[in-house]
Amino acid sequence: MHHGNHFYGHAHVLAEYCGLDPADPPRIDGYLQHGWNVVDGLGAGTPYAPGLPIFVWSERTRRRAWSMGRPLATVIGAPFLYLLRSTPDAGEPARRDGTIWYPFHGWEGQHVSGDHRRLIDEIVDTEPGPITFCLYWQEFRDDRVRAFYEQAGRVICHGYRGYMRMRTDTRFLHHQLAELRRHRRVASNRLSSAVLYGAVAGCEPAVYGDPMRLASEDTATATRIRREWPELHGVAPDPVAARVTALAELGDGHLAGPAELRAILGWTAPRGRAAEQHTAAREATA
Repeated sequence: MHHGNHFYGHAHVLAEYCGLDPADPPRIDGYLQHGWNVVDGLGAGTPYAPGLPIFVWSERTRRRAWSMGRPLATVIGAPFLYLLRSTPDAGEPARRDGTIWYPFHGWEGQHVSGDHRRLIDEIVDTEPGPITFCLYWQEFRDDRVRAFYEQAGRVICHGYRGYMRMRTDTRFLHHQLAELRRHRRVASNRLSSAVLYGAVAGCEPAVYGDPMRLASEDTATATRIRREWPELHGVAPDPVAARVTALAELGDGHLAGPAELRAILGWTAPRGRAAEQHTAAREATA
């Protein structure tokens, strides 16, 4: 299995949905999209073995993959949607409060640059309620950067994405969903997976502020995103229109039932009576 299939615990979420052991997901026969992007769904610059399928979130991504020479693309929907549909929200507070804000972040190969203090000032001036800042693990471990945000609100991190199947927080999406369900708004200075997740989880989305920059970034892509998805940008976009777009980008309507998803990913059926009962319950609600 390509190690990117484990990022954010995606393979683990899908294994649990399929009635398999979430602590030890089977090998996926192909490459799973691990984040929202505007190309073919795969990580830029990462080598992939030719001839293997890719599993993307949306029909729009599948069409882009086809145009980029990856015809073996299957739409299965985002793992977050599988988790959202299968995780009861009975524990959701009666009243959501405040904003969860996701500053644009870098990764191991590219660091982000920008004025965090200026961005925080704009956020504090804009958001009416208490603010939770969710930092990516890289910025969260930077004492200097984290201190800027701690002066303005609550600071959290959903966990470590993982790398080469090591130190992966397999409950990353669970932590994220729980936090989104606590907040009234979700916001960022770049349109991202987190904003889309928040929009479908019941938050009012917003994208505003200094977008910052990645080292050696193709800035034309960021400009294109703001041009193509205006309904998700601004301090107070229409939440209804934003949710419709978010559902489409995450592949709503393309989710497979447990048995079908096992077949798509090349997984065998679970064994044992308990596993069969678990699978039957999943399939009944799929």
